[in-house]
Amino acid sequence: MNYKHLHYFWMVARTGSVARASERLHLTPQTLSGQIKLLEESLDTPLFQPAGRGLTLTEAGRLAMRYADEIFTLGDEMKSALHTRQARAQPLLIGLSDAVPKIIAHRLLAPATQLDEPVRLVCREDKLDRLLGELAVNRLDMVLADRPLPADLHVRGHNHQLLASELAFFAAPDLLATCRTPFPDCLNAAPLLLPGDDATARVLIEHWLEALRLTPRIVGEFDDSALMKAFGQAGAGFFVAPSIIAPEIEARYGVKLAGRAEGVCETFYAITAERTLSHPALQAIIDGAANQAVQSMFNP
Repeated sequence: MNYKHLHYFWMVARTGSVARASERLHLTPQTLSGQIKLLEESLDTPLFQPAGRGLTLTEAGRLAMRYADEIFTLGDEMKSALHTRQARAQPLLIGLSDAVPKIIAHRLLAPATQLDEPVRLVCREDKLDRLLGELAVNRLDMVLADRPLPADLHVRGHNHQLLASELAFFAAPDLLATCRTPFPDCLNAAPLLLPGDDATARVLIEHWLEALRLTPRIVGEFDDSALMKAFGQAGAGFFVAPSIIAPEIEARYGVKLAGRAEGVCETFYAITAERTLSHPALQAIIDGAANQAVQSMFNP
């Protein structure tokens, strides 16, 4: 049976007239009448009979109309269900360690939002140990952190290295203008803003400063990396961030790159409960980070 012909029959039966149905279907009355005639021939029974200037359904036509109503109602429900499914984005629950710079987090998570299937990101920021506890009870799909899963923590999980970057120092132009010696000697006695104790970058920079016997003045410590940059933007002191995002930091905060801590790299990880990534958005994050790492090799 030709379902297009059935749809034409259904429209004529609903409107009660070939002329009205042809207007809605954008067909000529002659074409519409011919299509319905083909349907009647395929069913081997008349569906309409003349009634004054119009048409009325035969007994077979009334039976066919009941089935047609069910068929096309189900069709509308199917389209609505498919539309709802497409509009309802699949949630992706991300735990974000507060030591991870927001620009880095955005860069790493962006591939998850570029899939054909829509994804709704739900990001929760907290201390790493609390986030790993949420991951252990399946309240998170992934934790984004500046260190791998601690070996002494009794949580089952798997580390996926995403991105590594050399650390760099930034400062407001007015503060840089007061420096009388080149980097890194200019850090001696200079005001310095450091990440909080929970940040891996804090330990790395302290060791680097100690190795070079540099003694800046620590004027602030921040768990929130964005707040640290805001103070740096205001000229409160030098601050540290991954050099891979130097252009974004300079543009967003109006600061300048003072210099790099050569050989001192910060690495970012995705920590998941399972080794095999079933959520396509998680795999997109891993693959996207690998592509960024390759690009950074050619564009240091």
